Amino acid sequence: MQSIGPSISSYGLENHGIRNVNLVHWNLSTPLLYEEAIRRREGRVAHLGPLVVRTGSHTNRAANDKLIVRDASAIDKVWWGKVNRPMDPHHFSNLFPRLLAYLQGKDLFVQDCFAGHDPVYRLPLRIITETAWHSLFARNLFIQAPAEQLQKHVPAFTLIHTPNFHAVPELDGTRSDIFIVIHFGQKIALVGGTQYAGEIKKSIFTVLNFLLPQKNVLSLHGSANMGREGDVAVFLGLSGTGKTTLSFDPDRQLIGDDEHGWSDRGVFNLEGGCYAKVIRLDPQAEPDIYESTRRFGTILENVTYDSMTGRLNLEDDSLTENTRAAFPISHIAQSIKEGFGDHPRHIFMLTADAFGILPPIALLNPQQAIYHFLSGYAARVSGKDKAARPQATFSACFGAPFMALSPRVYANLLGDRIARHKVKVWLLNTGWTGGPYGIGQRIPLALTRAMVRAALNGQLDSVPMQEDPLFRFQVSTTCPEVPAEILLPKGTWADAAAYDAQARKLAILFTENFKFHEDKVSPEIRNSNPVVR
Repeated sequence: MQSIGPSISSYGLENHGIRNVNLVHWNLSTPLLYEEAIRRREGRVAHLGPLVVRTGSHTNRAANDKLIVRDASAIDKVWWGKVNRPMDPHHFSNLFPRLLAYLQGKDLFVQDCFAGHDPVYRLPLRIITETAWHSLFARNLFIQAPAEQLQKHVPAFTLIHTPNFHAVPELDGTRSDIFIVIHFGQKIALVGGTQYAGEIKKSIFTVLNFLLPQKNVLSLHGSANMGREGDVAVFLGLSGTGKTTLSFDPDRQLIGDDEHGWSDRGVFNLEGGCYAKVIRLDPQAEPDIYESTRRFGTILENVTYDSMTGRLNLEDDSLTENTRAAFPISHIAQSIKEGFGDHPRHIFMLTADAFGILPPIALLNPQQAIYHFLSGYAARVSGKDKAARPQATFSACFGAPFMALSPRVYANLLGDRIARHKVKVWLLNTGWTGGPYGIGQRIPLALTRAMVRAALNGQLDSVPMQEDPLFRFQVSTTCPEVPAEILLPKGTWADAAAYDAQARKLAILFTENFKFHEDKVSPEIRNSNPVVR
């Protein structure tokens, strides 16, 4: 086994059972990883320097292929079910040795890094990949270890990524040839059969969602930023609801765009980079993300470009709607290098309501905040067909696929912190108004930003509020820079009766979904269910 690189750890790959491989590239820098990726024909350099790669037919997460080994470390703690499917230890014992055998004779890339900017809760990681560009992804998305620490780096958790090795479901107990397997007892994650790099990031997030709450740290699927006076805001939401977009604010500093921990010391970024959707990116509305697509060091997944000029086409969705940019957070001038902030003063729970029912902004009381956190509502539309019908999605904690523990664990931690730090919680609809998708219009980003500013600046503290008759949260009736008529959604519909009918249907969906949580929460939270007459 020959090893090269600027910093080779004394804790070698044999500690993970990896032997007889060809060449191991340890902690290569970004330029060297570019050279290796291009030499191996893994990607191309586009205009101004981003590395453009393709993930083949796998352009989204394979959520149904995630498995957690059901051993003694996990059996009584993991939230088992559709989200966290169990793998029998003997199936892992079949899969892992075959993966190790596959690695023999291969070149490998290693990144020793960390997850979590708070040094008290920082998790040392090792990401082992068979491709250079996935190693660059890990280097971008996680926190780089100081050079002087790399030679003695000992990982507390290791992820091995083998996109060209496939499981055999009959032997390995997997659903398909793709596998995302986490073994908490052996402190290892295996990702194989897919090129989609998001699996690396989200596997580690799942690990953190298992470990951090057991240390009294709330892990959150959300972005965070900080104002000039040190006031922190957190944006919780499913992918596509706008949490990354809204956290990039020219008047505030970015803490992180997607994953955070909230300890007794404050909010801290779990990552060292950003993973942003870039399809039809508007350079005027999202200038920071747009500029990051035009920089050396950025990875662009499934973005098309002119092969002669190298110029990008961010409008093209011929490969996928889920085009992505992975870049270090240092690409954002207004980011906080330390990745740390105080306790939040405001939390925004984002929902892209394609039914056009929920108000653009509403104030939640503490019980309603927990109710909507456990509900994790959004409504999605597949494709661009105007006739497509919205589909309601409920994802507990705004990130159920990554929550390794019961949702009530995270909800209890959130409720405790909201009470202790007197946090204001807002429901923010970044979806439709004036009717459902196909009839109404998407709420303009400029208006959503104005509402967020008004909430952060305290301008909504004294405006008249109106209680929603179904959901009973408090709806602002005026807001600076926002037309009053958009704030109360019923008035934006041409047919008030149609609004009432759709609102009732949505309320019933909320109530039906919450039945899963009803016997696990207090009566006050349970009474936050919509009033359906």
